[in-house]
Amino acid sequence: MLSSEESLKILKETKALIEGHFILSSGLHSPKYVQCAQLMSKPSQAALICQSLSKKIKSEFNDIDLILSPAMGGIIVGYEIGKLMGIETIFSERVNGEFQLRRDFKIKKGSNVLIVEDVITTGKSSIECSNLVKFNKANIVGYACIIDRSNDKTQIKGKIISQIKLNIPTYKKEKLPKELISIDPVKPGSRNL
Repeated sequence: MLSSEESLKILKETKALIEGHFILSSGLHSPKYVQCAQLMSKPSQAALICQSLSKKIKSEFNDIDLILSPAMGGIIVGYEIGKLMGIETIFSERVNGEFQLRRDFKIKKGSNVLIVEDVITTGKSSIECSNLVKFNKANIVGYACIIDRSNDKTQIKGKIISQIKLNIPTYKKEKLPKELISIDPVKPGSRNL
């Protein structure tokens, strides 16, 4: 398995961890942003991260029948983890602002589902996915992500397995530090697409 230092090096090399002034999907501001799409666009480096994460998942969770990922960011990560573990993988999509299963994807009653994301910050997307699992009377095994940047303040009640934990500061708009005030903010997330 990769160490946190090795994982961080890959994130920086692939420009998956960038600096500037960002407005997160939560509305909070941050001097750093994790753009896992950059990591996933470099297959050899993404493979190293996903292989390491899949080993961590295997050591923590047993009996996984299905992987569910939220669109947009979780799709590729979920697929890669599913491929490595030989587990069927589906994704949810927003329809009128709410996650739904489309494309004839199904969650079988009583199945054991692992929710896989690229990044967990507040846990909102994972919780929305867990609601789909519960609605279909299936079981949530746990949660996994490449990067956990929740600082243990997520709304997720289950266990989260991550490749790396990052403590990235966030600020409310009215409490921005002076170094961020002088930089025009960018809103890079996909939540409102």
